Amino acid sequence: MNNAQPQKNSPAERVQQSLKKRYRAEARFRAFGAFSVILGLAALLVLFVKIISSGIGAFQQTYIKLDLAYDESVLGISDPRDEDQLAVANFEGAIRAALLTRFPSVTARSDKRALYSMVSIAAAFELQDELRHAPDLLNKRRQYWLLADDDLDTYFKSLKAGDPYLGRVSPQQVEWITSLIEAGEVRKQFNRRFFTSGDSAEAEMAGILGALIGSLLTLAVTLVLSFPIGVGAAIYLEEYAPANKFTDFIEVNINNLAAVPSVIFGLLGLAIFLNMFGMPRSVPLVGGLVLTLMTLPTIIISSRAAIKSVPQSIRDAALGMGASKMQLILHHVLPLAMPGMLTGAIIGMAQALGETAPLLMIGMVAFIVDIPGSIDDPATVLPVQIFLWADSPERAFVERTSAAIMVLLGFLIAMNALAIWLRQHLEKRW
Repeated sequence: MNNAQPQKNSPAERVQQSLKKRYRAEARFRAFGAFSVILGLAALLVLFVKIISSGIGAFQQTYIKLDLAYDESVLGISDPRDEDQLAVANFEGAIRAALLTRFPSVTARSDKRALYSMVSIAAAFELQDELRHAPDLLNKRRQYWLLADDDLDTYFKSLKAGDPYLGRVSPQQVEWITSLIEAGEVRKQFNRRFFTSGDSAEAEMAGILGALIGSLLTLAVTLVLSFPIGVGAAIYLEEYAPANKFTDFIEVNINNLAAVPSVIFGLLGLAIFLNMFGMPRSVPLVGGLVLTLMTLPTIIISSRAAIKSVPQSIRDAALGMGASKMQLILHHVLPLAMPGMLTGAIIGMAQALGETAPLLMIGMVAFIVDIPGSIDDPATVLPVQIFLWADSPERAFVERTSAAIMVLLGFLIAMNALAIWLRQHLEKRW
């Protein structure tokens, strides 16, 4: 009788156990990867929600309704068509008279100052423009929605949100505001000033147009300089440069420059463009030169990758048909590699758009009110404008900081989406 027992750890069983162990390890690894992705997306979602919730209020501004008269005795003018008279007209006096008419019980000097401060100083300039375009309004009375001060604006928005924030609003001002609200003389309107004006020390008057134009001018200089130089360097390294130690040295340094902190390029720009060449501070021209140095490695690396992706058979066919080296590059390699080059250039521009440190080093942190008109006008850029507003102690600038971040993120998302679209629709697959 055969009493032989089957082996408990036969080779087949050991293989099955090993496979089960591998599958469990792979499942854990897959779950860990999925958890990491979900955690990253959740953190990004929380960040976006925080930015949007903090900045959405900046796209609306509080206005006060007043019955205002263009009284020539108050304004101190007789001819509104005369620019000299219009420039010195007392529009603030007209606003104060309207406020005192609305609140006749205010007589003390300190109370009057508190009452006058409820309306922004920008309202006087708006009335000046109104009378300039409609001079027949002189000695006539009209109802106007005038821009409120940033403290009143912050209080009114927090009141609507159910969490009143007094800040620098006095109890007496609260009574006046409550009276205006009950009479329907306070409302929020779209804040077009945020998109049509430059920086200001008054939060209700501050806008991003100056920083936006400065960013566009700086990026224009960067693109004009970095793209041709980057493409030319990539063509030389891929098509002409011999394989030797010097070429290897150049390639290693290009790859290393792509990982250098951006503030180093700012120090380089400070030492060369400002100190050595004496170029002016805080202008898009110098900012573009610095960002060109920073983005060149990215454009060169992406352009070389695009050139490498062109099949060798196309080169051989062109040469076989009698094309010269230059004709081969200009007529065949460059057109086929251009989508990849453009993708790399757009990614480099997006990186440059979000940079702050190198521009701080060359003085683009200045307080700029005027809208720049050329590359040699004083200017700032969106990231630096965000930095300046974030450092402001006034609560109203918190909204504008988050709103400017939203605008900057919108541009970055649009540029990266364009790069993805170019890669998917124009790039050829070999």
